[in-house]
Amino acid sequence: MDDDILALLGDVRSVAARPAFHIAEAGHSGLTAYRALRHDAFVARQGLFAGHDLDDHDTDPRTIVLVARDTTGDVLGGVRLGPATDGPDLGWWRGGRLVVAPGSPAGIGSALIRAACARAEAEGALRFEATVQTRTEKLFTRLGWQRVRPATVAGHDHVLMRWPIGRIAALARSTKAALGPLLRGLTGVPGFVGDDGVPLPGTDVVAACDAIIPAMVERDPEWAGWCSVLVNLNDLAAMGATPTGLLDALGARDASFAARVLSGLRKASEAYGVPVLGGHTQFGVPASLSVTALGRTTDPVPGGGGRPGQRVWLTADLGGGWRPGYTGRQWDSTSSRRTPELRELLGSVAKARPAAAKDVSMAGIAGTLGMLAEASGCGAVLDVERVPRPRGASTGDWLTCFPGFAMLTTGAPAPAGPAATAACGELVAGTGVTLRWPDGELTTAIDGGVTGLGNS
Repeated sequence: MDDDILALLGDVRSVAARPAFHIAEAGHSGLTAYRALRHDAFVARQGLFAGHDLDDHDTDPRTIVLVARDTTGDVLGGVRLGPATDGPDLGWWRGGRLVVAPGSPAGIGSALIRAACARAEAEGALRFEATVQTRTEKLFTRLGWQRVRPATVAGHDHVLMRWPIGRIAALARSTKAALGPLLRGLTGVPGFVGDDGVPLPGTDVVAACDAIIPAMVERDPEWAGWCSVLVNLNDLAAMGATPTGLLDALGARDASFAARVLSGLRKASEAYGVPVLGGHTQFGVPASLSVTALGRTTDPVPGGGGRPGQRVWLTADLGGGWRPGYTGRQWDSTSSRRTPELRELLGSVAKARPAAAKDVSMAGIAGTLGMLAEASGCGAVLDVERVPRPRGASTGDWLTCFPGFAMLTTGAPAPAGPAATAACGELVAGTGVTLRWPDGELTTAIDGGVTGLGNS
């Protein structure tokens, strides 16, 4: 219909430029046509299967089928993808049953593969694989896939290929990689290089300072005010310090906007039971917000106190849900908590006294574990299946989001009443972060250090 209208308008060039096919998720008719193409290719012509090529993935409601249709709506090819294991989706996905009808325009197979990769990553997958026929290995390699090992399907030689998903490494790189060159020799106390806070030499005072992204202050001022308290108190908690007070520095275009930011800050201050002692406010400037938190402990817990062989524990508050407007990026577990619950969370590290601790920052669980390992002079392995995770979050989102309250410790767990605690990995010799999957497979999440600050 669109082509007819363009032709009537005399826009021949636009008609000629229209793609020969488009890819979308299959409906009922598309699924029927796709399965017919599969049967013709894998059963009738290639003889890979006897009778039919259907399996359990075809009846799994989580399986997604993408099909390529021509301009008249006919299905020219398709591919399926979905979680590789039964039970909860762990972020390990498989693609398969890629098929293209004989005589179809060139490029459909490549387009379906790319679409499957994009969809798997959008669904939160951190491991995406396909067992492909040996004759198509070159195609997958050309598209950026990596060969894993030979495999056999229905008695025929195949190759297990893996699509490299760099989501965790990209987040760590964008949020933390520049710190080493910028800060080397400028900050730090011996034994606490790269920590969440800093002990003031000669005292029992620990200070932490965090700024909120200006765009977030503009977009969601009340939430920015709340988070300015949250992130700083989490920093103190990671060092086993008891919070004593807050200082804020606020820039705002006018008093009305400042009042919205301070409303969120005030609510958080009251909820956590930590007073705002003073600060600075300036009007007529772009939005900005920074808070300094002060706490006390005679024996601060370092972020770099881990050693190879120690277990890694995660204590995470799984309550709440995604902050509206920040799905997949910020999990809000704190704004609905009562003061006793919040204080119990903040006191978990102080009570447990682990060898090392770091609160999960904007680098996410995997990136923060990389920071802890780097400061400890080693690497880390994270057991994906054992990471406590809320039902409303995919594995990819959960390992890369800011989770509200989540604390990584080594040597000892740091349980807290409203949170879930589990052993989910260990520190190892080497560098970087490796993900360990239920089948024992290891995939690299971060290759090398995260911040470049080195060990403590």
